[in-house]
Amino acid sequence: MKKTLLCILAAALAVPAAFAQNDAQSSAQKALSASRFKNVQVEVQNGVATLTGTVGLYSEKMNAEQKIRHVHGVQAIRDEIQVAGAEISDQQLQAKLINTISYSLLGYVPVAFQAISVEVHNGVVVLGGHAAGPIAASDAVAAVQNTKGVKDVIDNIQVDPVSPMDNQIRIEAYRRIYGYPSLNKYAIDPQKPIRIQVANGHITLYGTVDSEADKNTAGIQANAVSGAFSVTNNLQVANGSNEKPGK
Repeated sequence: MKKTLLCILAAALAVPAAFAQNDAQSSAQKALSASRFKNVQVEVQNGVATLTGTVGLYSEKMNAEQKIRHVHGVQAIRDEIQVAGAEISDQQLQAKLINTISYSLLGYVPVAFQAISVEVHNGVVVLGGHAAGPIAASDAVAAVQNTKGVKDVIDNIQVDPVSPMDNQIRIEAYRRIYGYPSLNKYAIDPQKPIRIQVANGHITLYGTVDSEADKNTAGIQANAVSGAFSVTNNLQVANGSNEKPGK
């Protein structure tokens, strides 16, 4: 009799759990009902949602995961979604992303204040370097996530501190460098500016210039900025030998 009662109690407890799992499964499927997720499948077992299938953009993979994360009853996510689409070489994708980032940040702050690097390995994009504030960094990541051919994104961007002092130094450096007659040509193409990165009063110059004279001139102009503690000149000379950064 006691054994029978225990079996009945166990069965009674299992019913709500089964209903809860079915409810989570149903809710998860509804969360992914949009057409962009038509090739995505979701299965919920013991609170773990497993996502499989394909999407066209990496941003859609991230969006699917975010939607499932808000489903009641889902405690963990195993994201196995693959990003499909036409294959593109790493070199082509890198060039495309550099162009995309350059133009996507134009409306926020001058692209000359961004020193974001892009590396691509088998479709996996690694973002590094510096961004002048958190908005610029998030905009760059979003631009990459919405680019066809990107399989995954690793965000290693360092966000420069936002401060009135750094902003003042950044603006003065911009005026001195781009206002110099032999250097204002670098303001024409947003993909090829002299990058001016400022953090806690320290200036670092990035990018590629046409000549050693342009590199040295940019360094001299940066060193004339009032309030700057130091200047590191990491500018590279096109088709020339790379030099050690100098002040």
